[in-house]
Amino acid sequence: MTASEIRKSFLDFFAGKEHTIVASASIIPDNDATLLFTNAGMNQFKDVFLNTGTRPYKRAADTQKCMRVSGKHNDLDDVGKDTYHHTLFEMLGNWSFGDYYKKEAITWAWELLTGIWKLPKDKLYATVHHTDKEAAAIWAESTDMEKSHIMEFGDKDNFWEMGETGPCGPCSEIHIDRGEGTCDKQSIPGHICAVNAGCSRYIELWNLVFIQYNRESDKSLNPLPAKHVDTGMGFERIVAVIQGKYSNYDSDVFSPIIAKIESMSGKKYSGSSSNNESATEGRVLSVAEGRVLSAAEGMPFRVIADHIRSLTFALADGVMPSNEGRGYVIRKILRRAARYGKILGFDAPFLHELVETVGGVMGGAFPEVLERAKMVKGLIYSEEDSFFRTLNKGMDKLQSIIAKVRKSGGDLISGEDVFLLYDSLGFPADFTQQVAIDENLRTDMDRFRELMEKQKERARASWKGFAFDFKVIAGVAEPTEYIGETAVETDEAVQFIIKESKLIDKAGEGDDVVVITAKTPFYGEKGGQVGDTGIIENSNCRIFIHDTRIYDDTYLHFGHIEKGSLAKGDTVTLSVDTARKQAIARNHTATHLLHRALREVAGEHAAQAGSLVSPERLRFDFTHHQALSKEEIERIENKVNETVLRNLPVTAVCMTQDEAKRAGAVAIFEEKYGDIVRMIEVQSYSKELCGGTHVRATGDIGLVKIVSEASISAGTRRIEAVTGLNALADYRKYFYSIKEIAGSLKIDDDSLAERVAQLTAAIKEKDKEIEELKKSNAASGIGGLLAHAREISGAKVIIEQTDMETDAMVAMADRFRSDVPEGVIFLVSGAGGKAVLVAGVTKSLTGKIKAGDIARETAKILGGGGGGRPDFAQAGGKDISKIPDTLKKAEEMIRSALG
Repeated sequence: MTASEIRKSFLDFFAGKEHTIVASASIIPDNDATLLFTNAGMNQFKDVFLNTGTRPYKRAADTQKCMRVSGKHNDLDDVGKDTYHHTLFEMLGNWSFGDYYKKEAITWAWELLTGIWKLPKDKLYATVHHTDKEAAAIWAESTDMEKSHIMEFGDKDNFWEMGETGPCGPCSEIHIDRGEGTCDKQSIPGHICAVNAGCSRYIELWNLVFIQYNRESDKSLNPLPAKHVDTGMGFERIVAVIQGKYSNYDSDVFSPIIAKIESMSGKKYSGSSSNNESATEGRVLSVAEGRVLSAAEGMPFRVIADHIRSLTFALADGVMPSNEGRGYVIRKILRRAARYGKILGFDAPFLHELVETVGGVMGGAFPEVLERAKMVKGLIYSEEDSFFRTLNKGMDKLQSIIAKVRKSGGDLISGEDVFLLYDSLGFPADFTQQVAIDENLRTDMDRFRELMEKQKERARASWKGFAFDFKVIAGVAEPTEYIGETAVETDEAVQFIIKESKLIDKAGEGDDVVVITAKTPFYGEKGGQVGDTGIIENSNCRIFIHDTRIYDDTYLHFGHIEKGSLAKGDTVTLSVDTARKQAIARNHTATHLLHRALREVAGEHAAQAGSLVSPERLRFDFTHHQALSKEEIERIENKVNETVLRNLPVTAVCMTQDEAKRAGAVAIFEEKYGDIVRMIEVQSYSKELCGGTHVRATGDIGLVKIVSEASISAGTRRIEAVTGLNALADYRKYFYSIKEIAGSLKIDDDSLAERVAQLTAAIKEKDKEIEELKKSNAASGIGGLLAHAREISGAKVIIEQTDMETDAMVAMADRFRSDVPEGVIFLVSGAGGKAVLVAGVTKSLTGKIKAGDIARETAKILGGGGGGRPDFAQAGGKDISKIPDTLKKAEEMIRSALG
C-alpha cells in the first residue's frame, strides 16, 4: 500500500463505523495560548473534553497535521539524527464524545491493524494501566492477541492527563516487535529489548486514551459524567511499518522529496533500511566524485526532507517568518535546513524548489499546500536568499571577533559574541563552534544558552499575547451572544467581574475590570479587527470600555470604573461608540475590496498575510516579492474606488465550509473557522469568510486612498490606507500644503512639480560648481604641499594633517600622482569631528608599497576601517585624537617599504 492508500483506508474504515470525517485543524492552534503549534489530533477537540464546547457529532476521525518544535514536545534538535523524529507529522485519530468506549476502541483498532492492514498478530503487544482491568479483559477476551502480549504498566507509560488538573484517564498502547537486529541500543551493556524499554525494536504504533476521570486540584480523581475516547497514531511510523521499512525516511512519504534532493545535489542518499543502523545509517554517495561520504553526511538529507514539509505546511497555514513567536521557530527551521544544505554543496537558495514535490506527496490530503504553493515558494526563496547573505556577513563578523580574541591573548569566544552572531545576524551557533574548533579556539556555550533562554522567555511572552490570565474563566463563563450586527445598545445583567485576573463580586471607582454579560453589541478583537469601545453604565456606575476581546467565544469588556461601583448581577446598559464602529466597518469592507484588487493587479499569489482594521486606517499585509509601482498602486485604487462608486450591496450569509468553498469564498489566514462559517459578499465583486463588521453597501465607504506601501519582511509587503472622513482629512492636509508652497513660489498649483524639479536641478548644478571650485583650489595648492615634501630613497613623500574636506583631499592625491613621477602621499583630516584619510602611491612604487595597505593599517588606529586600490585608497575612523599616531604609522610603513 502507498501512503495515500494507507491514509484513505484509515479514514474509510472509521467512516464505515459511523464516524464523521473532519478536516485537519490549522497548524496555528485556535484559542489556545498554551501552544505555539497544533501538536496533537485532540487539540481541536480540547473544548469538548473541557466541557466548554460541543460538536454536532458524537464520533469523529481525521488525519491532523502536527508540529512538535516548542515546549516539552520539541523534536527539532533530534531531527536527522535518527530515523523517526520529525518536526511535522500526521496524527491519525478517532474520537468518541460520550458515545462508544473501551470495547469498540480496542476491537476496532485490532480489526484495522490485523484485518485490514494485515500486521502480524504475533508481533503486536498491548499495554494497559495496572488498574485498568476492564481494558486488559477486553484485549484478552475480544481479540485473539496472545495473552502474554498484554502487559500492565504504571502512570508514566499508561495514564494520560491534559494538565495538572482536568480530564484524564488510563490509556492502552499498541506496540510492534520489529525483530532482532533492529535495536539501536545493542552496544549498551545490560540492555534488554522489551516493550517500553526505550529501544527501536519495540515501537509504539497507536495510543488509545480513555478519558473517564477529572483530576481535581487536590490530585484526587472523580469520574466524569460522560466518558470519551481519544486515539492517536503516527502516520509516518505506521506507513514505514506497513511498507516494511526500517526508517520513516525510506517510505514513500519521504522518498520523492529525498529523490529530488539527490537530483539537485548530485549526491545519493543510500537510505537506512538496514537493521544495523549504526553501520549504514544514511550514507551519502557523491555521484560527481564517485565516492562514499561519511555516515554523518547522511543527516542533511533527513533534515532537509523533514524541514521542507514543516515549512510548506506552516507557511501555507499563514505562519510568517519573523523574529518572535511562531515566526521565529519557522525561521529557525528554515535556516537549519539551509545550513545542512551547505553541507551537501548548496551555496544558493534551493529549498523553494522542493515545495512542489511536497505538494505532490501531500496535496491530495491537504489541498492548501497545492493551492498556496506559489506563495510558499516565494516566501521560502526570500528567506533563503537573505540567509545565505547572512552567512557571508556572519563569517566576516566572526573573523573580526576571532581577531579581537587573539589580540587579547585569549582563546575563548564569549557567549555574548556567539549570541550576537546568532540573534542579530542569524548566524548558527554550531557554525560558530565549528569555526572556533578549526581556529583552535573555545566557545562559551553555557553563557550562550543562558542568553538564549532569556530570549525564549521574551518570545513566549510575545506569543502568549495579552497580559490577562484567560484560565480564570475557563469552564466557568458561557459563550456570549454577539448582537452587534443589529444593535449598538442593550441592557444586560452582569454575569462576572474580573479584577487582576481574579473573579470578584464587586468593584469600585478607579478599578480596572473585565465585565462579562450574556449578550453584547461590542465586537471583540478578532481577525485583525480591533475591539469596540464604549460605555457600560447604570444609575450607580459608569465604566469606560477601552477594549473588547474574546476567549472561547466569551466576550470580555476591559474597562475602567469612572464613578460608582459595580456588583455581580447588576443590570447595566452596554453602549457602543457608534461613530468609531462605523469607521471600523468602512475600513474592514475596504480591506476586502483591496484584497481582491491586489490579486487582480499583482497576481493571485498576493494573499493576505495579516491585517489591522482600526477606526483611523487599515493596514493590509500581503505576500509579494517586490515593491508595487506607482502605476500598480493607482490601478488598485481605481478598481477599489470604482467598486465604491457602484454602491454594491454587502451581505453576510452563514453556511458550511464546503458550501463557502464551492461558492468561491476566500479564507483568510488569521481567521479560525468552525463547521459553520460567515461569508461576506460584495455583490459580483468579492467573497471572503469573515466574522467582522462591515458596511451595508460599498458607497458607505466614501473613498479609499492608499497612503503607504513598504516591505515588512522578506516576501511580505504592507499597504496602509484611509477611508471616509479620514481620507478627506489626509486630502485637506496635502491640499493646503500644496497651496502654501505654490503661493510662496508665486506659481499656480499645476506648475508646482515642474518648478520644484527646476529648483532641484539648479541646486545640483550649483553644488557641482562648488565642488569643482574646491577641487581646483585644492589642486592649485599642490605646489605648497610639494614644498614641504621630503625625499625617501629618491621618492617624494608627503605626510600631512589638513583641514580639507574629503573631495579636496582626493583631488590633491590625484594631482600628486599625475604630477610626480615617483612618490607617496598621505593626508588625514579631522574636519567635521570625524577622521578621514587618503593615501596615494605612484604606479612606479606600487610594487613596493600599496595605498590600500597604508589606509587599512592607519584606519585601525582611528577605530575605523577602509581600503582601496594599490595606487589610491581612503578610509576613516571616529577617534580624531589618534590622528598624530596615524601620521607616525604612515611614515613608518613608507620608510620601511622604500628602505
